Amino acid sequence: MNRGYENDGLAACQRLQDCSCSSQRSVGVRLMWLIPRLLLLLPAVMPLMPRQAVAAESTLQLPARPETIEFAPLTFEPPAAASFRHVLSDGTVVYLAPTHEFPLINLAITFKGGGSLDPADLPGLATMTARLVREGGIPTKKPAEFDEELDFLATEVSVAATDTFTTATMNCLESTFAESLTLFLDMLREPAFDADRLETAKARLLAQLAQRNDDAASILVREWKRLAFGPDHFEAAEPTAASVAALSRERLEEMHRRIFHPGNMIVAVSGDFDEQEMLVTIEKAIAGWKRGELAPAPVAPTATLAAGLYHVPKAIPQGKVVIGCRSIERDDPDAIPLLVLNEILGAGGFTSRLMQKVRSNEGLAYSVRSVLQPRVDYPGDFRAGFESKNATVALATKIVLDEIRQIRTEPVSEDELETARRGLIETFPRQFESKPQMLRVFVNDEWTKRSPDFWKTFRAKLEAVTAADLQRVARKHLDPDKMAILVVGDWDDIAPGDLENRASMKDFFGGQVTHLPLRDPLTLEPLP
Repeated sequence: MNRGYENDGLAACQRLQDCSCSSQRSVGVRLMWLIPRLLLLLPAVMPLMPRQAVAAESTLQLPARPETIEFAPLTFEPPAAASFRHVLSDGTVVYLAPTHEFPLINLAITFKGGGSLDPADLPGLATMTARLVREGGIPTKKPAEFDEELDFLATEVSVAATDTFTTATMNCLESTFAESLTLFLDMLREPAFDADRLETAKARLLAQLAQRNDDAASILVREWKRLAFGPDHFEAAEPTAASVAALSRERLEEMHRRIFHPGNMIVAVSGDFDEQEMLVTIEKAIAGWKRGELAPAPVAPTATLAAGLYHVPKAIPQGKVVIGCRSIERDDPDAIPLLVLNEILGAGGFTSRLMQKVRSNEGLAYSVRSVLQPRVDYPGDFRAGFESKNATVALATKIVLDEIRQIRTEPVSEDELETARRGLIETFPRQFESKPQMLRVFVNDEWTKRSPDFWKTFRAKLEAVTAADLQRVARKHLDPDKMAILVVGDWDDIAPGDLENRASMKDFFGGQVTHLPLRDPLTLEPLP
């Protein structure tokens, strides 16, 4: 399988090494001598050029302005997941995408479940389990020995957990795939959870927790999740010094048994391999690995986001602000119109209304944007965010809310609509720009039960969105009076507003503000 790559690469390196500094200087001197003489010959050579070439040069018309350049229509058909999907004899789903450009193989195993499986008393357990699966060695090799063997094979391995999934990836040379796969699966099937590595990981985590109030952005994210999803929901749960101390090998092993097994995983492989050989290899490699139960779906939050003005104290010169509400589920019929609406409002970079008004026109913030984040199993959230100097926080907040109100009451222009649609349509192929990325889309779609024709109809649905659709979904899903405003900063400097008296914090919710406490970074209890 393309084993000649190694010899070609070594030969190329050898040729480069054989090129001495003196020979490079010699080439440079020759070029300095030759180029001026070639330029002197150009007037004599031009009459000898083919007449057709000269005519083409003279008739070439450059566009007057860049925006008048016309491009051929973008033609791209998204690949069908079914063309890459296989099922092993034990029921394990495997996606394969052979490509022989480089002698490399990328293998990813995605397990269902992550932070959503954490016990209430141990937030962060899934994350620590994933970390120690990778860092804790295997029964036959100490962690350092295991790492050294991977390094010797030039193999990169990682394991990471998100709220809903845990993913283990391996990147290696085609020539070392068999050895690398053995180590990789040994690690996933029977991690050693080395005691010293566990203590080191806990110490590093404690050091990170001690610093989480240093950045106001982390405070903003933490408190927004508590408001939006409730402090008891896994999205808002964060580890404390006490929960870190309670992390033990036994608890890691328990979480490992729930997540890491063939009954809870999908495999994806891309790179330099033969498809049938790879299926046989994977089948043999996971033989005997006991299948467990499929991890449950994430639990929906029971909390309701209460509209209002909230503040968390932090002595900083610029206030950080998020304005938002709970939103929709991923498969909501309004998802695509809302996607386009959000592109116009604040997700479209410098073409978005928020960026133009808050940054370009008023100069109140370096960056301002809106984010729409639906969840698969329950409604997600919409939020607009920025940071501005304390005196102009109120004014920037007023402008953001005014823009949300305007997009509810007035139809967007045809130019705005077309710009948003074109941006989403023309960047659409990036979802599939590499084989590993394409397979990630397929795996995610299978786990989340996305409609098989979603990507094939996606652009047509974007094209069908009208200005009336956007106004309808704006009125239905974005009501400023039902949004929460969360501010992190120095309230005494923020509340009065700007010197021109264009806005103050009294303009919002009748001036009623709920002052939330800054929390101790290690205990998350309110600071005095």
